[in-house]
Amino acid sequence: MMTILYLLIVIVMIVLATTILKLHPFLTLLLAAVIMGFLGGLDMDLVIGKLTEGFGNTLNSIGIVIACGTIIGTYLERSGGAKQMAASILKLVGERKSPLAMSITGYLVSIPVFCDSGFIILSTLNKAISKRTGLSLSVLAVALATGLYTTHVFVPPTPGPLAAAATIGADIGLIITLGLLVSLPTAGAGLLWALFYSKRFSIVNHDEIQLETKDEKEPGTLMSFIPLMVPIILIALGSVANYPTLPFGNGAILTVSSFIGHPVIALIIGVFLAFGLKRGDITETHFDWVLTGLKNAGVIILITGAGGAFGNVLRATDITETLGQFISQWHIGIFLPFIIAAVLKSAQGSSTVAIITTAALISPLLMPLGLETPVAKALTVLSIGAGSMTVSHVNDSYFWVVAQFSDMNTATALKCHTMATLIQGITGIITIAILSLFLI
Repeated sequence: MMTILYLLIVIVMIVLATTILKLHPFLTLLLAAVIMGFLGGLDMDLVIGKLTEGFGNTLNSIGIVIACGTIIGTYLERSGGAKQMAASILKLVGERKSPLAMSITGYLVSIPVFCDSGFIILSTLNKAISKRTGLSLSVLAVALATGLYTTHVFVPPTPGPLAAAATIGADIGLIITLGLLVSLPTAGAGLLWALFYSKRFSIVNHDEIQLETKDEKEPGTLMSFIPLMVPIILIALGSVANYPTLPFGNGAILTVSSFIGHPVIALIIGVFLAFGLKRGDITETHFDWVLTGLKNAGVIILITGAGGAFGNVLRATDITETLGQFISQWHIGIFLPFIIAAVLKSAQGSSTVAIITTAALISPLLMPLGLETPVAKALTVLSIGAGSMTVSHVNDSYFWVVAQFSDMNTATALKCHTMATLIQGITGIITIAILSLFLI
């Protein structure tokens, strides 16, 4: 029981360090790993060894994937490709269904682009639609924000699920397949909240903004979708090819599908496809855009590695046996990752930190929780993702991005955006629980 008490102390320390002391999560997780190691009775050399081993092993499997995914997101953001995706979806769905269009846009854009950046990029389009259609900006803002948030926590190559997959040892192809399945009702719940509740709040945009027309320097619609969709299709194809029944046989097709469907190769292909997004007389070079992507990825990669180090130190203590025996009496299985992630998310604000920390805590407990199979591990990652969106409020930077770029005051944002994320998180975990009944 002392080990459980020590773990609770370390978790509280992580929350206090990131919220009150404003210590960076990278240093917080490393410090937590060292403290947990000594409290768990490990000697000095073993703590250092497990720390560096966990950091290296995690980045060995996921570092390149996160870097390439972030580069693709940078190209979509800088080139105007994200805006082209939004415009094409709006044209397809129609202005009368513009909340649906913005939800779909957010859903797709946030797979490679951080949800904060995606909302900022598309907020001008939101305001233009609000002015033309007379729809309250609160409806469009929540529709876009919830669409962005859904794939941000559920669908690789967004960094959070990738980091959790590396820590837990889950198959990325399975996470993509099941993540898309779970994200549909979750995004739908956010859209329904926007349509039937957020419309109560009248936010009129008075800015002189028109729906943007295509700039000749911006990429075409098809080219905008290709760098995003091709890697996802390739990874999914690789997972299907390696399914135990070997649907493509065990010859050349299996070999090729396995190679190009490996997340590293698929994302590298996506990066080179993204190069086609840079068009016209743009002063910045490919080097500048790649460098920007790598800078953004660097922070996520380091936090991910620190989370892996923390998890590896935890596994070296007796926490697995002790906590496993303790929680086995609860019979809550797939709900435990959700609860831990939700508590961490609500306490410190960052979805990514909540995902990485929860994955490190849960990875030693997969056996006592009965979550050892490939499908169970994928659903565990998604359960963590559902918890990491529950809830976005005043300690979350995304909350303020949505509020400030949509002219919402704090009270309105709490009622519209925060409540939407609560409903989405609950919808997500219910969907995951139902899937687990049939798949685990």
